[in-house]
Amino acid sequence: MEPQPTATHAIETVFRLESPRVIAGVARIVRDVGIAEELAQDALVAALERWPREGVPDNPGAWLMATARHRAVDLIRRRETYARKLAEIGRGLETAAPPEEPADPDDIDDDLLRLVFTTCHPVLSPEARTALTLRLLGGLTTAEIARAYLVPEPTVAQRIVRAKRTLATKNVAFEVPYGPDREARLGSVLDVIYLIFNEGYAATAGDDWLRPGLCEDALRLARVLSALMPEEPEVHGLTALLEFQASRAAARTGPDGTPVLLKDQDRRRWNRMLVARGVRALDRAGATASGPPGPYALQAAIAACHAHAYTYEETDWRAIATLYGLLAVRAPSPVVELNRAVAVAMADGPAAGLELVDALAGTPALRGYHLLPSVRGDLLSRLGRTAEAREEFLRAAGLTRNERERRLLRRRAEECG
Repeated sequence: MEPQPTATHAIETVFRLESPRVIAGVARIVRDVGIAEELAQDALVAALERWPREGVPDNPGAWLMATARHRAVDLIRRRETYARKLAEIGRGLETAAPPEEPADPDDIDDDLLRLVFTTCHPVLSPEARTALTLRLLGGLTTAEIARAYLVPEPTVAQRIVRAKRTLATKNVAFEVPYGPDREARLGSVLDVIYLIFNEGYAATAGDDWLRPGLCEDALRLARVLSALMPEEPEVHGLTALLEFQASRAAARTGPDGTPVLLKDQDRRRWNRMLVARGVRALDRAGATASGPPGPYALQAAIAACHAHAYTYEETDWRAIATLYGLLAVRAPSPVVELNRAVAVAMADGPAAGLELVDALAGTPALRGYHLLPSVRGDLLSRLGRTAEAREEFLRAAGLTRNERERRLLRRRAEECG
């Protein structure tokens, strides 16, 4: 019996949410992230075959994990190359939990974190590390990763395939490293966590603008890293940034899931507990820094400016523009410049911001980036150039792949007449 489209969609949604944990749990058994991903996909196929007939289990994540683990055991038993590992794991593996690892005060019993550090191994290029981790931990498609990095989709697909092959041929251990190795991988780990959070905070594609599960996973991993590395200012900076951003989640969409712009958000719905946690993390970033603030600490300081303003009108845009200027020096990128243009427009007027935006129009990295025409449309609208603004909003709507955002941009185009 073929599964109905609605059932198939529900199963795929569950799998997208649960696949990172399934892949991480199975990778701990087979010690190969590529094989772990294949086994997780096998579990999805089994769900597509059985759930429409038998019903969705009470705990679908546990069902997928158990199915993938059983297939991992079968694979190890079948392949001669896994005979040694089978002997180590023991014949009771099929029903027993994964063996406990030696207790260590500097260890973390978290398969997801092990997966992050494994896929951020130095044998991979920085681009490959991030793409592979987003694919396996974030459950993102190659198209979504390409969108996040503003690179062609085939490029991302090649990076992922090569990365999995390299990890397998180099026998990279599935572990959280210690000492210098941990420090060497930290930058990539922070970048990956940040991008995972961003995909949850403003989804690249699909019917929903928010994907809270991704935000929660990223924030949890950032908090774990903060506890693990208390002397690393950028770990605290990233944690502070995510706490501040997560504090706005409830106010970022309306009852029907429609995106709510920053200026229209009901700030009484901002989570002040998360704001307080962000303030504490930002203080720790400053206390542990021995030099100028890093990129994540600067972004957290920008987010703090928004969090401290109880109304949109109270926002200190001049301070935000200054911080973006520092960030542009510390970590230059076209996206940072675009954000700086927005802050300058708020501090010095839309004409000043539009001048900076127009200077970015020919930047190759922003070609196809929907927020460029979206920002330009907003500034043109504020200048009274409504016909031009309408065209920019429509262009932005044609570039985004998120249905909620597309509707918002089309609505803004309609408001321009």
